Amino acid sequence: MTSVFEFSPGSTPLLLSVPHAGTRLPKSLLARLSPAARSLPDTDWFVDRLYRWVTDMGAGLLVARHSRYVIDLNRPPDNSALYANPGPGLLPLQTFSGEALYREGLQPDAHEGRRRRERYWQPYHDAIASELAALKRRYGYALLLDAHSIRSVVPRLFSGKLPDLNLGSNGGASADAGLITAAMAVLGTRPEYSKVLDGRFRGGYITRHYGQPHEGVHTLQLEMAQTVYMQETPPVFDEKLAAAVEPLLRSLITTLLGWRP
Repeated sequence: MTSVFEFSPGSTPLLLSVPHAGTRLPKSLLARLSPAARSLPDTDWFVDRLYRWVTDMGAGLLVARHSRYVIDLNRPPDNSALYANPGPGLLPLQTFSGEALYREGLQPDAHEGRRRRERYWQPYHDAIASELAALKRRYGYALLLDAHSIRSVVPRLFSGKLPDLNLGSNGGASADAGLITAAMAVLGTRPEYSKVLDGRFRGGYITRHYGQPHEGVHTLQLEMAQTVYMQETPPVFDEKLAAAVEPLLRSLITTLLGWRP
């Protein structure tokens, strides 16, 4: 456990990454945020809580502690675009709704951006890389599931209502085809939840960068609409909704753990 992330090592080839559930902010940054940003509306609320049980199944769990407004851990270090509609970048300046993140004249400069990347982004990615390398040495391969959630309606990022379960494999490039098929089959066992493969969310930097199936590292991203497990406004964890979807998530983890290359 560090000030940047919390890590619980596992006893299987699977690592679960939760980069956007953190809510910590340095005091100096909080004082500069706009009123619209201070409530951290773009947080992947409670995703770490939703998946806490994965450690009981032997998966490793890596959870970032700071808000994505400090720096976005799922963006490339050079801030290159991942999507045609890129949305907030490595060092966000706007909320998902397009509101200014900072009070006027208080945006970070390039020097501050470098410091944040070194202080928050790099340690998280060092931890991912180190653990995946250790898993590959131990088991001959490694699996990474990058866990996310987002408000079900964000017009600036996508039209209409987001499907409940959005599996990302970077167009099939981040994991073995059989693993992708098996994961989608699990998501299809609960027809009350809508699902899509490589829709608006094909996988961010973590999925795309670490997913190297030809080298024995297979990664997937699961982006969930927050209505699946919580009340969105205000953000409140819904025990009943979470309990309803947990068996499906457990089945997904079981399937990942049972897969062999």
